[in-house]
Amino acid sequence: MLAAFSAQAAGTFYCCPDANGRRTCGDTLPDVCRGKAYRIIDGAGNVIKDVSAPLTPEQKAEAALLEKQRQEQDALAREQRRKDQALLDTYSSVKDIDVSQQQAETDLQRAIDTANAQIDVIKEQRKKFERESEFYKKGSMPAEISKGLREADYNIKLLEETREIKRRDYQTVKAKYDSDRKRYLEIIKKPNTR
Repeated sequence: MLAAFSAQAAGTFYCCPDANGRRTCGDTLPDVCRGKAYRIIDGAGNVIKDVSAPLTPEQKAEAALLEKQRQEQDALAREQRRKDQALLDTYSSVKDIDVSQQQAETDLQRAIDTANAQIDVIKEQRKKFERESEFYKKGSMPAEISKGLREADYNIKLLEETREIKRRDYQTVKAKYDSDRKRYLEIIKKPNTR
């Protein structure tokens, strides 16, 4: 009752168009205005506030989708800023990136070369077992020779797989450092960086 009295005393009115398009006003929100857009007007006829109609379920779903997309974009932007800062903290110049790349590639190439050398050694050992097995073509081969051939084949296969992994790692490292270098140059060319 007190609220209604103060609204009348202040001269505040709630207005909206009815179903026929005529303006309907009241000192409290008229029933025809519920669920629609309406205006709050002072005693002099000035619009104090425009109140939008409640959103439809479709509009609410669209607004929620837009908000979700905005939050995802914000999260991606924050993650990119974090990665950029980590890149700037890790490297002080493009030369640092080049040095790190060279070291990583050297380590991987050394591992590939080591695997190749070990494969060559095992292949020589395998040839020795093959030559010894020639004597036993007509009879049964001693267990140590057949075991030596199996172990050599297994070790060669294992080292070849390791070598292939290192070769793929080499390509991955090259791509990573190329990407880091490109992004680093983009960051330092931006104004207000560092």
